[in-house]
Amino acid sequence: MSGTNAASGAAPCRFAHYFVICGIDTETGLEPDELAALYQWLEADRQGRDPDTAAAGENFEQSPLKRTFKSKVLAHYPENVEWNPFDQDAVNMLCMPKGLSFRTQADNREPQFHSFLITREDGSRTYGFVHTFYEEVTSPQICSAMQTLYQMHQAENPSSATPSSSSSSSMDSLASSLDEADSPSSSSCRSAACGGYDASRDTLYVSKALCLITPMPFMHGCRRFLSQMHWAVTAASPPPLPLESYVHNILYEVPLPPPGRSLKFHGVYEPIVCQRPGPGELPLADFPLGQTFTLLGVENLVQLFNCTLLEMQILLYSQDYQRLMTVAEGITTLLFPFQWQHVYVPILPASLLHFLDAPVPYLMGLQSKEGTDRSKLELPQEANLCFVDIDNHCIELPEDFPQFPNKPEFIQELSEVLLHYGISPVGGAPPTSVSTSTTTTPGSVSTRHPGLKSQQALRELEDDGRNGNLGGEQLAVLELLQGNATLERLQALAKRTGVRVEALRGVGGEREGQGQGGRTAVEEEELRNAKLNVQLREVFASRFTTMFADYEAFVIQSAPDLESWLTNREQMHNFDKASFLSDQPEPYLPFLSHFIETQMFATFIDNKIMSQWEEKEPLLRVFDGRIDKARLYNVRAPSLRSSNYQRCTILKESAQAIEQRLMKIDHTAIHPHLLDMKIGQGKYEQGFFPKLQSDVLSVGPTNNNRWSNRTATAQRRKDRHRQQTEHLTLDNDLKEKYMQEARSLGKNLRQPKLSDLSPAVIAQTNWKFVEGLLKECRMKTKRMLVEKMGREAVELGHGEANITGLEENTLIASLCDLLERIWSHGLQVKQGKSALWSHLLHYQAREEKLEQQQAESPVSNGPERRKSESSIGMPSLRASVIQDMRHIQSMGEIKTDVGRARAWIRLSLEKKLLSQHLKQLLSRQALTKKLYKRYAFLRCEEEKEQFLFHLLSLNTVDYFCFTSVFTTIMIPYRAVIIPIKKLSNAMTTSNPWVCVSGELGDSGVRQITKNVLEMTFDSAFRPHTHIDAMFKCQNLGKLTTVQLGHDNSGLLAKWLVDCVMVRNEITGHTYKFPCGRWLGKGVDDGSLERVLIGELALPNADEDFGRGCRTPDMQHSPGQTRRVSITSMGGRGYKPTSAQIQEAIGEAVNSICKHFHKPEKERGSLTILLCGEVGLVGALEQFFHNGFKSARLFQKTVFVWDFVEKALAYMESADQMGDMQETAEPLGLTCVSLCHYVSAINSSPRNIGKDGKFQLLVCLGARDRLLIQWLPLLLECPVIQQMYEESALLRDRTTVNALIAVLQTLHDFPITLEASLVKGIDL
Repeated sequence: MSGTNAASGAAPCRFAHYFVICGIDTETGLEPDELAALYQWLEADRQGRDPDTAAAGENFEQSPLKRTFKSKVLAHYPENVEWNPFDQDAVNMLCMPKGLSFRTQADNREPQFHSFLITREDGSRTYGFVHTFYEEVTSPQICSAMQTLYQMHQAENPSSATPSSSSSSSMDSLASSLDEADSPSSSSCRSAACGGYDASRDTLYVSKALCLITPMPFMHGCRRFLSQMHWAVTAASPPPLPLESYVHNILYEVPLPPPGRSLKFHGVYEPIVCQRPGPGELPLADFPLGQTFTLLGVENLVQLFNCTLLEMQILLYSQDYQRLMTVAEGITTLLFPFQWQHVYVPILPASLLHFLDAPVPYLMGLQSKEGTDRSKLELPQEANLCFVDIDNHCIELPEDFPQFPNKPEFIQELSEVLLHYGISPVGGAPPTSVSTSTTTTPGSVSTRHPGLKSQQALRELEDDGRNGNLGGEQLAVLELLQGNATLERLQALAKRTGVRVEALRGVGGEREGQGQGGRTAVEEEELRNAKLNVQLREVFASRFTTMFADYEAFVIQSAPDLESWLTNREQMHNFDKASFLSDQPEPYLPFLSHFIETQMFATFIDNKIMSQWEEKEPLLRVFDGRIDKARLYNVRAPSLRSSNYQRCTILKESAQAIEQRLMKIDHTAIHPHLLDMKIGQGKYEQGFFPKLQSDVLSVGPTNNNRWSNRTATAQRRKDRHRQQTEHLTLDNDLKEKYMQEARSLGKNLRQPKLSDLSPAVIAQTNWKFVEGLLKECRMKTKRMLVEKMGREAVELGHGEANITGLEENTLIASLCDLLERIWSHGLQVKQGKSALWSHLLHYQAREEKLEQQQAESPVSNGPERRKSESSIGMPSLRASVIQDMRHIQSMGEIKTDVGRARAWIRLSLEKKLLSQHLKQLLSRQALTKKLYKRYAFLRCEEEKEQFLFHLLSLNTVDYFCFTSVFTTIMIPYRAVIIPIKKLSNAMTTSNPWVCVSGELGDSGVRQITKNVLEMTFDSAFRPHTHIDAMFKCQNLGKLTTVQLGHDNSGLLAKWLVDCVMVRNEITGHTYKFPCGRWLGKGVDDGSLERVLIGELALPNADEDFGRGCRTPDMQHSPGQTRRVSITSMGGRGYKPTSAQIQEAIGEAVNSICKHFHKPEKERGSLTILLCGEVGLVGALEQFFHNGFKSARLFQKTVFVWDFVEKALAYMESADQMGDMQETAEPLGLTCVSLCHYVSAINSSPRNIGKDGKFQLLVCLGARDRLLIQWLPLLLECPVIQQMYEESALLRDRTTVNALIAVLQTLHDFPITLEASLVKGIDL
């Protein structure tokens, strides 16, 4: 709060800092509102017109009663307060956000109340409370000026008997004048008869505002004080004391209530009670939350709360300023223990509408004009906007954001609290219980019927002598005292010292004849509001206490002292996000992974780290205290980590604490009293607020009360302590500078500067936004790279990094949001909700027009680029901005522009073309100039280049952010089968087929038309032929296997295939499935079908720099030399040593173990680890091939499968002869299982060949944990001696036992096999 850094004395402990009066300056007369002129200038600039001509001259189309005129601060007391300097422009603008408003006697002149706040550079806040009423204009000059203006208006618009409405432009409707917004009845009472202004016939009234500026938001107390002040000037008889007495009292003699205490002070007619929460309670929040819930309903409010936590752009929209303030303060209050860190302007003055252009998270309130249609409201950016239409009780949410954890149970608990207080949780009902109109105060009674009711009310007050007001006789005594300052001071002294003057007993008399517990109806209402407020807030706070109960364990305390932490703040990892998320219940993860990336969470963690060296931030202190308490009760309860909903347990005691404070008043402030002032000035005149005597209000009393002495001593003690700590720690200015830098990371402006609104200042503000966006882009891309590179990043010194699929999705969603904000900045032409997609559509329209023009000419189109072929035989894929747009446009699943823009970003990122595409998009400078204003980010050349360079860095890592998200779309695939040319016919007479499988499913068997031969030429112009097939199926995800086969028909049935290439035609990802084997009967192992294992093919080196870079393959470490599977080594004469074979098996098993230790969402393909080139099957093949007598007897090759079959035949015959009956029982069962599996594989309808059968046996054995039982059987079988040399690994018992021990580790994991591997096997 603003009061914390006081300079001296008791000053910060004062309840109010300033009393302000705003209204019309009769000396300067009627001046058009210069802010309205500035607004016209901005609008003209926005629409591309010449701003200077637009802002010149007055707007005669509008009736003068509807125009805005300049208001002024007529007086403020005191002149200045050193710890809270008076900002005249800001206060004037916020007291009267739309300038002066004129009315006639025919109009509604009901007083209005609203609040505002000013956020200073350091984030501290000052609150303002404003009571606006209408006062008769007595100045003949102003009446005649209004008459002249009205005549000019009629001359310009002879047809308009009634005042014309303001312009139909949507942005003009935002800046409409106050009168129409104030009351629903205003339009009906302005008939043709009373619509104009005639000085001879009509009485003219003008708005005037009374305002209190306070360091803390005591809304109810300030509201009651101001309404009593207004009542004092409208009542038939003058108030008991001059008004100066009451203003002086609240400015200088009423202290802030101490924490945990209540305070009573006196207004003009009634006492006012306020209370302040204690150190362990939730901080002060006096705005009625019940009203916020009533206006929006629980469901909408929880959604709005969620959007606020995720730091989206939030725009509140209402005709009523106080509603804007109530909802804004209500929603930020509920964030405890977090605090909103971005632009916060609950009431956005009309002149600041350009601030809606801010490309940062914001929470702003905008006044709507009665009858304005939401659809006409053109907002610069809507992709990430939560639009809250308060008056119509509805909200429009951004697309695609995670829901708050346990939302249904949370809503249920909140509904129960509301129902307990008689409030409907549905919302939309007019707030009956928690009223915001001024009818609850006596003031409004008198303003509607100023005569009779005010006299009656005053008589009642005088009669019962309550609230320190005086009865009949005492009034006479008072009149005597008023004539004698000395007597008055004596009486005040007697009162302070406790001496009771019998004749004046009524001054402090007891209140009589009141509601329950001696409270008035208004006090009952306030108590009810306070109890409801605290209970609703406790329910929200309890959610965070549950979710972040263990947060402290994940805070990284890495700096030795505050100075080194502040200097290295940007490079440091302060919170172990990955470990924290891994510790949370699964349903919480989508929300938490987004939330821990926000600025409010980062600031919360910063405050926690800084609490090692300095005093704990108050919210953090309360929150930590609650967590400690929860731990005490739960003794590290497992419930803290469960996703079961835990209800708030302290609702009752929190309400009781408030009730006790309000029942038993702890402190009573000094009563208002006569001041030593000139008599006869400021004479009472009913209905007019008098000019106050400034000399008595400019300074406070000279230490004549206890609390100022006490607080002054405390302040001196604080000052001494501060001086000591300054010697010990670093220089305070330097520390403040570091603090501001550390805290402004990722933030830009907390609030626009309200005082100076020249175009130069606006330009400077926009420049800050441009710098902020560039910095945010740098940080986001760096974070994405570090997280994605994982272990490599750790070696490069970027701290521990461990990305999950969830976290990656969060970071990419955050990048999409940043791009939308960049494209929204300075936008002047937009269609739809997404600024980026709108730009792309304009670009597409232009390019397609150019394409049509160039269709006749043979010149190639410049911007379209052909990707070089990633492999012989694969035709090149056309990569362009337009092509990728068309892919997105053809996706029926995406219904909105925001969704299309995000899909296009994801696709470009996956293709490593994001930076290049955006560069291409922005190269059309004429289009950019047409769509964007001069100050827009996209028109700042140097920043734009840096931005594209940061995005280019993302090409160094692989993303599958499009493939993994849009899992149900139809994707065209191209499969190319490439034969080995030298040894075989390029064509085959049989009918080939292919079945492609991926992580999300398979394509089904696709027959390929016979001899679809294509001829291509390589770089040496040698011709190559291949078979090319296109098919479309649902997204398969990352591809894993291809089943390739043919039906063995025709004369040229044998076919030697080099590899199969398959490409996703949308993302351009190409997978290579090596084969290098024959397909055909009587050749190789007689296979007509092979299961090929693939991996992503690297783009060629001649592709542009950056696209070729990628993270090393996840399946094997970068440094490992690639081994070649034994079956493809034919006559190469290469035989691995036994040591190499054993190492290969160890590596393969190790990779499978690592696979299962990763979180499920991060695991790659298990098939590659089993059957890939360095997989388990290949390594066991090498083991079985070692020492194998595969000599060619009569030109027939012998395979490992032949050995398995022979061994089995021997076991079966031995079993029949009874040789195996003596063997141990388990061994017999093992023999049965091996026979069962081998016969199932042999009887399969598939023609997979002998090597394929062996591969299948190994996979099934690994899955069903039988491999280690089968190995001893084969070792013991005599067939082994015929088929293996003595030195073979399989004949060495020690080696086999070692192998069994290694394979045993796989039993801990549930191995599942892809459908393509086990198809047709019936066990």
